[in-house]
Amino acid sequence: MQEPTPVTVYQSSFAACTRTLDPGLLETLRISESAVLLMEAFVSLCKALTNDSDPRPWQERVEDCFSEVTEERLKEMVQAFVDECEGEQLQRWVERFKNQNYSSFAERLLGAATYKRFIDSLKQDGAVVALAVRRGVRALTPFIVAWNDAVKISSQNQLKDVQPANILAVNAVEMLVSLDDFLGEKVLAALPMELTSAKKSDLATLAPEGIDDLVASFRSMVAEASVKRVERRNSPLVRKIRGARDALRFSEDGVSQAANSLIELLDRIMRESFKPAEVLAWVDGNLPDGIDLTHEVQGQRRPTKRAEALCFVYGGDPIMPREASDNDDGQGPDFIHDVIAISLVSIRNQLQKMKHADHGTPEEKVQLLSVLAALEGALMLGLTIGSLSAEPEPSEELPAA
Repeated sequence: MQEPTPVTVYQSSFAACTRTLDPGLLETLRISESAVLLMEAFVSLCKALTNDSDPRPWQERVEDCFSEVTEERLKEMVQAFVDECEGEQLQRWVERFKNQNYSSFAERLLGAATYKRFIDSLKQDGAVVALAVRRGVRALTPFIVAWNDAVKISSQNQLKDVQPANILAVNAVEMLVSLDDFLGEKVLAALPMELTSAKKSDLATLAPEGIDDLVASFRSMVAEASVKRVERRNSPLVRKIRGARDALRFSEDGVSQAANSLIELLDRIMRESFKPAEVLAWVDGNLPDGIDLTHEVQGQRRPTKRAEALCFVYGGDPIMPREASDNDDGQGPDFIHDVIAISLVSIRNQLQKMKHADHGTPEEKVQLLSVLAALEGALMLGLTIGSLSAEPEPSEELPAA
């Protein structure tokens, strides 16, 4: 019988350090037990997720972090999270450690040697967290590239009613690269990353050759991931994507043929996921007052392409209520689902035009490739967030950044 995998124990350096200090000193320094508990749990989680020597799926690593935690201890951790995250407690905690007066006070109170150990423990934990954050940001890159490709295919008029529409003016890839650069230059550079499991690639710049090259390299990952998700839904439909690419390369009538294949792919994957009657029932249950969601065809009520796209992106799940905010009235589809559904409809409309406007020019092929990239991005995102399969999907879909 195979021996069970031993539980890997991860520890926060800061938590270990504070456990050696007198409780009265911690109280004087205004370091609460809930803050120590929160750091202990968060750093342990980050260590587990960045442990490259552990070949197990990330879910099993996370389970290990809490496998020996009692129910009572777990409740304490949850309460610690609530205590430290409510109001502006976290912000005050960060500002306190950045304040020179506080640092001088802490050094006098603890003594030079203990204070150095205290600060070093904070930096060690900070390095672990920074590595986990940077890897998390980079893991989003394929999805951000897919989002950009999907969004830019829609016109401003189509997106004008999306809430909050102002976010769509931001180039998501540029924003992600800027965040990654900030992490590298301002955060990782100031921390002892050599004490973590950071690799050279973790410390290197994400886009050394520029954003265009980064987008091109990740776009191929998006295309591959999109094909895998389509294949999982309906394997014969994968031929439509490959056929479209082959038509563009080898056929004189390639743009028209490719557009036809992609329209059939989009129509079939949505209608085979949810029949028209199912879409109507979903609309009636979630958006009974929605505009442009149904129409009459030969006296019969039918769902529009927008209704089909929304139901598809939601995976047939109900639209969950949400609180209203300054940028969102809390009504109708949420921001991400709405934008992806609009993109799918916009992609189909553009393909419909290109199906009848094939002059064989290089410009038309470039335009069709742009629409194809948008379709692959929208399908990858839609099939990811839509929970369309009753079976759990594999967690590993995209190569690591």
